[in-house]
Amino acid sequence: MRIDLFLWYTRIFKSRTIASNACKKGHIKLDDKSVKPSFDVFNGSSFSVKKKQILYNYYILDLPSARVGAKIVDLYLKDLTPKSENEKKDILLKTQNNFKYKGKPSKKERRDINEFLNE
Repeated sequence: MRIDLFLWYTRIFKSRTIASNACKKGHIKLDDKSVKPSFDVFNGSSFSVKKKQILYNYYILDLPSARVGAKIVDLYLKDLTPKSENEKKDILLKTQNNFKYKGKPSKKERRDINEFLNE
């Protein structure tokens, strides 16, 4: 099975186009080597995916015949991502949620920013 198809079937990426673009950019590595979207994967293979500054590691348990539901992805993949990468993900989510200024700041928000930067 092609790796871009597998990544889409197991819901690592939302679309097959995004999965193949990630392969072309070198974000998908099998045995520390970048792979093309047409690379064939088999049971027992392990690969890494770099997505939003986080390096996920996976082990292939089985190959699905079609796109699977989110609840049964665990039958086909085993997540081997280290805890340090998961902590990085939590930190990124917290910093994104705490940033309350979107777009151009109001006059009051500008004063707050300037006061914070000048202290």
